[in-house]
Amino acid sequence: MRKTKIVIIIFISLMFFNSCRKDNLVIPSTDENVTDGETGEIKGFFLLNEGNMGSNKSTLDYFDYETGIYTKNIYAERNPGVVKELGDVGNDIQIYGEKLYAVINCSHFVEVMDINTAKHKAIISIPNCRYIKFHKQYAYVSSYAGPVKIDPNARLGYVARIDTTTLTIKDTCVVGYQPEEMVVANNKLYVANSGGYKVPDYDNTVSVIDLNTFKEIKKIKVAINLHRMELDRFGNIWVSSRGDYKNVNSKTYIIDSKTDKVTDVMELLPCSNMTISGDSLYVYSTEWSWITEKNTITYAIVNTKTKKIVSRKFITDGTEKNIQIPYGIAVNPNTKEIFTTDAKDYVTPGTLYCFNPDGTKKWSVTTGDIPAHIVFTHRQLKPLKK
Repeated sequence: MRKTKIVIIIFISLMFFNSCRKDNLVIPSTDENVTDGETGEIKGFFLLNEGNMGSNKSTLDYFDYETGIYTKNIYAERNPGVVKELGDVGNDIQIYGEKLYAVINCSHFVEVMDINTAKHKAIISIPNCRYIKFHKQYAYVSSYAGPVKIDPNARLGYVARIDTTTLTIKDTCVVGYQPEEMVVANNKLYVANSGGYKVPDYDNTVSVIDLNTFKEIKKIKVAINLHRMELDRFGNIWVSSRGDYKNVNSKTYIIDSKTDKVTDVMELLPCSNMTISGDSLYVYSTEWSWITEKNTITYAIVNTKTKKIVSRKFITDGTEKNIQIPYGIAVNPNTKEIFTTDAKDYVTPGTLYCFNPDGTKKWSVTTGDIPAHIVFTHRQLKPLKK
């Protein structure tokens, strides 16, 4: 199954068609008490499960800090009238204002929910949408623009600009091929272009968009097959390259947002996913090789001020041996708890692990299929009315 998922990741696959559920039954949510309740500024978090591509099984889970209860599959129960529920492949989830935004890649839309209830508010149609970022009154969504398939003639991607008050698309800006994650710095939007559909002719640039004019003003040449982006407090943009899964290894690059120049190449820092908390960058890599037909899994913590790797592990009690395929990562900005997900075989329920700041396991829980994206909330989710 690992090979099957890697094929999906690098987009060497046939087009999948959206499929709906074969029955009309609403699967109820399930609760599990995983830890003692505790109070704090962060009230909980939402976890978006991607679901295997083509299965229409993206689901939404919620953890409540005050009760210590983890609830699986809250969307279906709270939105029984929504056809096909969340849809096919949940690719990103973020909170902005009173709304919760879930980017549903292969269903080609952004699902907008009420942050207090997780109830459906609107759908914004964007083809092959990938990630979402916010700045002032706008949401920015990266889009592959074309169908889900390998195509050497695939069109350039774009970023859609959405008014968060009206939830309508106001404009689009063409960028590179198959754009992925984004960050905002100095009133500019930086977009990592992958070119994943044009394999082996990957894109190798970061597009820079002036947010005043919403026009691409330059492209920064970085490395092939770019994906993740994180902005630190020093104005540095950390960008991951997935390489070509053969002879070009994954690496992490640093762009100075003041000069728009690549300043550092972290040769020994492969990256599948990363997140910043304070001056620490938490990184894991599940690097597949078509030569060895194996994954190489690594973990690291980087000091963003010194740009030095300070640890080769953020899990310190040996629990990483139980994680088959690390897939998601997040750090509670207040408690500094570290969350890592395990996608396992990509077709059965995964596992979410919570670690204390010292890297020792605090608790774990079974999730939906392919647990991937976590967003913390300052609002406690309201219970369903009976």
